Amino acid sequence: MNALGPEPAPAEGARLDVLRSNLTAVEQRIAAACAAAGRPRSDVTLIVVTKTYPAADTRLLSALGVTDVAENRDQDAAPKAEECKNLPLLWHFVGQLQTNKVRSVLKYADRVHSVDRTRLVSALSAEVGKTGRPVLGCLVQVALEGDPAATRGGALPADVPALAEALAAAPGLRLDGVMAVAPLTGPFAGDPVRAFDRLAEISSLLRREHPAATMVSAGMSGDLEAAVAAGATHVRVGTAVLGVRPPLG
Repeated sequence: MNALGPEPAPAEGARLDVLRSNLTAVEQRIAAACAAAGRPRSDVTLIVVTKTYPAADTRLLSALGVTDVAENRDQDAAPKAEECKNLPLLWHFVGQLQTNKVRSVLKYADRVHSVDRTRLVSALSAEVGKTGRPVLGCLVQVALEGDPAATRGGALPADVPALAEALAAAPGLRLDGVMAVAPLTGPFAGDPVRAFDRLAEISSLLRREHPAATMVSAGMSGDLEAAVAAGATHVRVGTAVLGVRPPLG
């Protein structure tokens, strides 16, 4: 026993050491990227993507000072969030969200990054109204591929203004900004610098009408530097912190 509670079991202690080392490396990368871009480190929030990893890892991350975690599948996230409900964490939902999952997701999510259609806006707003929960922060997911049918979701850039207007006007919802994933197809495939520069342009246009929508969620383990250079305020990092993911069930 120490001042912080029981000593971790050997396996847990080893995992804690791995996570601490990985977090340190990621923090160094973010700090270096901020310095190269002439931005203060405080400009960028690290969101650790905990998908496919157990609640035990989430608890260890919290003990190491992580404040923001993300999940992309409700069937995995809901029980994990329940198990970790007493931890001082903000939960971000970053996956494609079907309307039949909205009720479950809103039991734990503090922010949804993947709003990509007006039907989802309506479903989220209606559920917030039913539950009386606090206002839900939302991001418009942008399909930088130019074809949402061939992507992991997102609205076409041309459709972002109208979707943002609908979101901003919806009771119980707050328009926080935009989110994107570096595309694997289309004009920006394999070029995260250009992709995130395009997202920055979309964000700038959005802020003309919605000045408070300042959040730009972009960048993952392999391309966080390009995202920070383009002005990302939040980077979503999983593998670089938690290791190579086990296969999805």
